[in-house]
Amino acid sequence: MVSVQLSFMYLPVHQTDKMKLYLCLVLMLFGAAAGQHCSLITGWLKQIDAGAGEVFGVNGYDDIFRLVGDDWVQFPGKLKHVTVGPSGLWGANNDNYIFKIQDAKWVNVEGKLKQLDAGGNGLLVGVNQHDNIFCLNQDSISSTSANLPFNDVEGSLKYYSCGLYGCWGVNSKNEIFHRLDVSPTNCKGSEWKPVEGNLVMVEAGTDGSVYGLNGLGQIYRRQGISSSNPMGTNWKIVNINGPYKHLSYDEGILWLINTDGNIFKCDLHQ
Repeated sequence: MVSVQLSFMYLPVHQTDKMKLYLCLVLMLFGAAAGQHCSLITGWLKQIDAGAGEVFGVNGYDDIFRLVGDDWVQFPGKLKHVTVGPSGLWGANNDNYIFKIQDAKWVNVEGKLKQLDAGGNGLLVGVNQHDNIFCLNQDSISSTSANLPFNDVEGSLKYYSCGLYGCWGVNSKNEIFHRLDVSPTNCKGSEWKPVEGNLVMVEAGTDGSVYGLNGLGQIYRRQGISSSNPMGTNWKIVNINGPYKHLSYDEGILWLINTDGNIFKCDLHQ
């Protein structure tokens, strides 16, 4: 049975009525989830990231928001991409400059990346505008230096994400790869293994879960992942109607952004 929750905050009465009507139409068009407990969260984002119990996102104006309860609270700064996880809070701006939160403020880090992921097992990974791949070992994450020792990783990816059992990425052809032997002290790992399927993005959760989106905006989950089989066995489609353009996963919650920028919270525990 589909369960949908709507919340409306800080809107005048007439605007609230219009918003309710609009969101109901959105739910009819895009669906919530067959067999899933999904909520449509107030707000519009272009990118979202969840990790270490936190949820951050950025909108079309590069404003940064943090989810506090059911409310989006604006966070200082401007970023096109934000990531949060065991390795802290990081981001990249429109010029691909890298920033991290240090002593409660954004600090610029030397280098350029277009996408980063702080959800790995004590490490940070990212890719630049040329799809070159980089990573930081755990001992470099807490450094206060602006010149961090990023490691070059062989290969070419447009999106890269790490979780408990390794790292996953997709290239410009939407081909999927898994990086073997990645650890907090060896973020470079050893070699790439191709994985069947085609995805436009892939996200690895801190518990080892892996989700991805294909070119049609459909959601897939990697089955059979474990410490003894970090690549898993197969992809299974997640029955949540879309299409979606971005996702993130943490602590049993799948966060989705559809093609209109609407935000969905799907509790996979239920």
